[in-house]
Amino acid sequence: MPRPNILWICTDQQRFDTIAGLGNEHIRTPHLDRLMAEGTTFTHAFSQSPVCTPSRAGFLTGMYPTTIRGRQNGQAWPPDGELLVTRTLADAGYDCGLAGKLHLAACQGQVEPRTDDGYRVFHWSHHPQPDWPENAYIQWLEAQGQSWGDLYHPRPDEYAWPGIPARYHQTTWCAEMALEFIDDARDGPWLMSVNPFDPHIAFDPPPEYWERYDPETLPLPSYMPGELDDKPRFQQSDHQGAHGGRGKSCADASDRQLREVKAAYYAMIEHIDYHVGRLLDHLDATGRREDTVVIFHSDHGELLGDHGMLQKGPHFYDCSIRVPLIISWPGQFAQGLVSDALVELIDLAPTVLEVAGEEPSERMHARSLTPILRGEADPHEHRESVYCDYLNAMPCRRPPAYGTMYRDRSRKICVYHGDARGEGELYDLEADPGEHVNLWHQPERADERRDYTQRCFDRSVFTMDPWPPRVGAF
Repeated sequence: MPRPNILWICTDQQRFDTIAGLGNEHIRTPHLDRLMAEGTTFTHAFSQSPVCTPSRAGFLTGMYPTTIRGRQNGQAWPPDGELLVTRTLADAGYDCGLAGKLHLAACQGQVEPRTDDGYRVFHWSHHPQPDWPENAYIQWLEAQGQSWGDLYHPRPDEYAWPGIPARYHQTTWCAEMALEFIDDARDGPWLMSVNPFDPHIAFDPPPEYWERYDPETLPLPSYMPGELDDKPRFQQSDHQGAHGGRGKSCADASDRQLREVKAAYYAMIEHIDYHVGRLLDHLDATGRREDTVVIFHSDHGELLGDHGMLQKGPHFYDCSIRVPLIISWPGQFAQGLVSDALVELIDLAPTVLEVAGEEPSERMHARSLTPILRGEADPHEHRESVYCDYLNAMPCRRPPAYGTMYRDRSRKICVYHGDARGEGELYDLEADPGEHVNLWHQPERADERRDYTQRCFDRSVFTMDPWPPRVGAF
């Protein structure tokens, strides 16, 4: 069988519950719903970090971020690098392209240094703001006689506002670059990474999409007043302002502002959905759909006001680390299947390699999803637990936060390290799926806390690098 093309779409900061086909009655995602019908949807897919760089380092290598020294935003990518799946595929004859964000290394005040990533076509735009002349999106905008400064009118005193018109939006540009690459790709199979910045903050959708959502029709965030009193101090400070008090405050926000944030976030996702539809339609029109694996997911989630916080941080709630994941290959993978198996985003790496006919590295911690996709394994079983960590992952937080998380079907534990207070969280996901009641300090839960702390510690130990192998007794 010829090796398939791979269209790999990764949004930024999109939480798991933002697809109409999975029960969200307040959002419109007809094209993602279509992709669900044409593929397999994983409802319990978890990032290995609630922050961009560690998550992306993980799913592009199939290894836990800490192991490959990819644990934090703003870092230098390890000088000896790590082998990305895109490099492996390029070496195997795939023509690889990217449009949008990569974010494996620091790009504040500088262009992100490239590793040996395997991309022949590299349309880099970390975010849409014109911080660098090398931002390919800004170059495209200017080529059309448009100026970011003339088009974008932020409202610093507001929580959400209309942004760039859809015609000139960075998400639109990402789709345009993907369509161009698909049509111009070299002979043989190709892989195209489509990595828009949305729905990352700011909450600034195109005006045409902003107008489609009435904030008053949307529910308020999932938050119980007082729930943070018994939770780690990082959450208490982020309630006052995101990113350790530096960003927007849920404590000061009105109900109207919180609903506007949700409206803007949903509008951004609906705009992404439109371009997913364009890409699918183009594959159909050019006869490539049955020869193309389509992957859709995000790097991590967004608090969106839940638990009294916005954005992200050292927080391991499902809304922060659980993401949408849909994989489709008509005629080869199960269609219309919804799997509730526990999966990790690092599992994408061996999955991509296997569908391309390549052998995954023995170093990978990941487990391929292809048995489920091909209907050869129970779609409700993959992992017994998932693991996530935050190890000083963002430079803005003082003091630094170090946390590890273990989650299985019934319980979640979050352990924070390096402080004598012994802070942590324990949730009974069966009785409290919203994760509002922290059982960490309850005396009657002491044995359960001890058991799950050990499980979390064990998972952190087994993020060790399995390479090089032992070749002798001593």
